[in-house]
Amino acid sequence: MSDTAPEVAVTSPKPVKETKAQKSERLKLAKNPWDAWDEVRQFAKEGRDSVLPEWTGLYFKWWGVYTQGDGLGVTGGTAGEGKASEYFMMRIGMPNGMLTSAQTRVIADLTKRYARNLADITTRQNIQLHWLTIEALPEVVDALTAVGLSPKGACGDVVRNVTGCPLAGLHNHELLDASPLALEIAQKLTANPEFYNLPRKFKISVTGCPEWCSYPEINDVALTAIQRGDEIGYTLRVGGGLSTEPHMAVRIPAFIKQTEAYNVVEAVVRIFREQQDLRENRTRARIKYLFMRHGWTAESMLEAIEEKLGYKLDGAPATDEHLLDDIYRDHIGITPQRQPGLSSVGASVLNGRLSGDQLAKLADLSDKYGNGQLRATIMQNIVLVNVPDRETAALVIELNSLGLHVDISAFWRGAVACTGTEFCKLAIAETKGFSKWLVSEMEDRLPGFDQQIRLHVTGCTNSCGQHWIADIGLEGKKIKKDGLSVDAFYFCVGGAVGKYARPARALGYRVAADEVPAAIERMLRAYLLARTEGEDLRAYFARTDDDSLRAQLAGAVIDPVERDAPPVGAGRHAPGE
Repeated sequence: MSDTAPEVAVTSPKPVKETKAQKSERLKLAKNPWDAWDEVRQFAKEGRDSVLPEWTGLYFKWWGVYTQGDGLGVTGGTAGEGKASEYFMMRIGMPNGMLTSAQTRVIADLTKRYARNLADITTRQNIQLHWLTIEALPEVVDALTAVGLSPKGACGDVVRNVTGCPLAGLHNHELLDASPLALEIAQKLTANPEFYNLPRKFKISVTGCPEWCSYPEINDVALTAIQRGDEIGYTLRVGGGLSTEPHMAVRIPAFIKQTEAYNVVEAVVRIFREQQDLRENRTRARIKYLFMRHGWTAESMLEAIEEKLGYKLDGAPATDEHLLDDIYRDHIGITPQRQPGLSSVGASVLNGRLSGDQLAKLADLSDKYGNGQLRATIMQNIVLVNVPDRETAALVIELNSLGLHVDISAFWRGAVACTGTEFCKLAIAETKGFSKWLVSEMEDRLPGFDQQIRLHVTGCTNSCGQHWIADIGLEGKKIKKDGLSVDAFYFCVGGAVGKYARPARALGYRVAADEVPAAIERMLRAYLLARTEGEDLRAYFARTDDDSLRAQLAGAVIDPVERDAPPVGAGRHAPGE
């Protein structure tokens, strides 16, 4: 017998595939994209084929840039993401939504020269351009930088554009002008290399507006003005967000003095940055998941903030805060300012879509009738400010001639739409054109409808169109109709902010896009017949069960259908946010 041991085959361990989260974290540690813009300038010299995949997949976002989809959305792609075209889209950050006429003219010129004369106001007071080539990116960024604007921080795992009331400093009823604080936060935290690597995006809202027009309920951190005796400070909310799992921000039991406000916001950002558990899964990486999945409470968040600050904050019971009914928050129309003899004029931009020519004309009008200041709003609209009262009627006529209306139907006023399949690789349905058609249909079907109605259209489960806070929210799907795959929408109703804040309810009803107007008409006519005296749409939805609402939509009693699960890859940076 041989004393030599038999050979044993040795197999190498199967390599463990890197997760999307692990890849993102590795790439973020390897490079701060804000320090590497020279690489993009080199790409521009060498052409689109020279662009490295880590830039198209991740780093560009830090510069407010996404690869643009091929017009089919997620269809035809893989792993929950559609195919990229050779073009890019860029989001321009505008803290508190503030623009000057000079800045607006530059954006208008860039829109006409590089973006096929098309721009969109987003739901975070940004302006988004499309159809940009790699060669154009450095030229666009240089032109924006020259007038004090930047796309830096408009996307990416960073502090995003800081939002606020478009009438800050002007509103007759505001408790304080919070725009200096919003601008300070933007200056110190947005594009700050110390915070270039957060677990995920981080959204901040600051407002002294009594209408809460910047939606503090759905921001990661929100400060809203509050009065305590003779002192005006802020209420703090943390952990709001929509996407595939909506969560209303949690009110932290503290009174934030004005002198403390910036430090408190920075403390929350630092707390978020330190949460290593949130870096393990990008679909659950927002700060809201500390409350939703990790057991945090308002009290434990307050303790963590105070530990960061090194001192205690004053307590503030919830009864100190007056919550508004669910009212329009868009500042559309003519609003007298606190400055005697001046008004602000808010014009509705249907779905936020503008041409470069319209932007240029808006800049001219702001100089002609105001003092060259414009403000974008969360509901994708535009406000011209500091207009003499005697000039408002003439300005309204000129705005109407541009297709930017001040007096509009409830359906037009409440319409919001995300980017959709036209440009977004994650979208399932087209949104902007559909929403415009839907508004027209509803105006014809229910002329004179007398209730506020937020009618939000989003192209996928990511809720960039904010359908979770809409009276009627439409979530894009695909269904088979007559043997063809067609755009369809899943209905959610009863979303609200303010006093009755809650996510919309999924009704278990979906229908092809061309059947949506008829379904909405049936439900709204049922409301008009059944409403009690003074009962608004929100209250009606709250007292009416899902089965009844679904039957109204369908015109017959039907069984509910399940809401589609988010596609693989959902929760990525979605262009319309």
